[in-house]
Amino acid sequence: MKTYHLLIPAIFMAACSPKIPQSGRAEKRFSLEDKTVSIITTAENTSLRLSPAGSLTFKDSPQPLETQVAVFVDPNHTFQSITGIGAALTDASAEVFAKLSKEKQQEFLTAYYDKEKGIGYTLARTNINSCDFSSGSYTYVAEGDKDLKTFSIDHDKQFKIPFIKAATQAAGGKLTLFVSPWSPPAWMKTNNSMLKGGKLKPEFNQTWANYYVKFIKAYEAEGVPVWGLSVQNEPMATQTWESCIFTAEEERDFIKSYLGPTLHKQGLGSKKLIAWDHNRDLIYQRASTILNDPEAAKYVWGIGFHWYETWTGAGMNFENLKRVHEAFPDKNLIFTEGCVEKFRLDQVDEWRLGERYGTSLLNDFNSGTTAWTDWNILLDEKGGPNHVGNFCFAPVHADLPNDKLIYTNSYYYLGHFSKFIQPGAKRIISSASRDMLQTTAFLNPDGKVVVIVLNLSDDKIPYQLWISGKAAETSSLPHSITTLIF
Repeated sequence: MKTYHLLIPAIFMAACSPKIPQSGRAEKRFSLEDKTVSIITTAENTSLRLSPAGSLTFKDSPQPLETQVAVFVDPNHTFQSITGIGAALTDASAEVFAKLSKEKQQEFLTAYYDKEKGIGYTLARTNINSCDFSSGSYTYVAEGDKDLKTFSIDHDKQFKIPFIKAATQAAGGKLTLFVSPWSPPAWMKTNNSMLKGGKLKPEFNQTWANYYVKFIKAYEAEGVPVWGLSVQNEPMATQTWESCIFTAEEERDFIKSYLGPTLHKQGLGSKKLIAWDHNRDLIYQRASTILNDPEAAKYVWGIGFHWYETWTGAGMNFENLKRVHEAFPDKNLIFTEGCVEKFRLDQVDEWRLGERYGTSLLNDFNSGTTAWTDWNILLDEKGGPNHVGNFCFAPVHADLPNDKLIYTNSYYYLGHFSKFIQPGAKRIISSASRDMLQTTAFLNPDGKVVVIVLNLSDDKIPYQLWISGKAAETSSLPHSITTLIF
């Protein structure tokens, strides 16, 4: 089992800043004059982990031949803006972090949040009430307190809030945070349990809407700004852990009659409200039911989604994201959770972990996604803690008995996106002439172009990076991900 310590040198990049409109064509055409391409690579069976791998220069290139492999990039057409990339700061992550030595805590914070030495996370999620990645079930109110007079977040002050504050400080003082409930308190539900599904009792619709407001205001009073919230984590899944079922119609009606109006009345109308927060398989049905209703849609910032539709044996369904983006282009798509399940310590070096992340990130962004949030940012050497035994992989695990951090290759694959794509970046066209290469690209606010090339094959693939009649020759290593910056 390998343990990697990340020391990534800063990439020297150009500082030109063309003004870019919200969508469509760039107002200033992109020039390749005097541009040098910096290459950053992670590859299987090599020592390359987010490693500088040389530079390229552009040369005049006529019409490419059909026999040549090329990645075509066009910075003159821009699409969705990127809000950020990050991970969930759960109870489990906070508890594991607290058990690390001060030295390892600092290493962890640098690795995830430092923009030069780490991978520069800017986005975060946390749980309202307990979730499976908590040491036990809990809420913030006493049994039966419909008026929420006993509401208190004292539970979160021990581990979670200090952890979020440490991450925010490491990120430079700003971290875009959204919050999600897994279940209301048991007494508000039809099954009288926070676990195993059940539904919110209709008589508690307003109480539950007030609960979100109490939570957000309590966090902000503790110095933790909240950017947004989702209505319900995985509202179609009856889990052995905290869960609560909403049909599309029930979620729509709760948003338009209770949660949306309550947020506005309480001065929280600017918070970004995220619907669905579940898998890609039903995302169009869910989005259309909610967003085709103007009274619900006016409160909704975007549609959240996870990647676990694969539990059926199917693949990740990126086409469904495209359908939502086509039908509702004024709403945002946000990836709110994903992890590799069924943790085993002897599998932390398997290359499939990172390739799952690379595939999802690249295709989610190409399908119109504006923000991407991993699940637990940190877990222990058992894949927990988790109070129902649902142990999972994280990009970084703490080997607590030995006070070490284990970096899986998922961490590096994520870094190929989060380190180089700045908040406010716009996706641009990147198109490969062979399906062995997958690609996406972005134009950052500071004028840098970021091109990402993913190779899931066993072959080394020579190709040219081609832009407006100029090309730079390079190769993609087997089972690799490369970020090209100019």
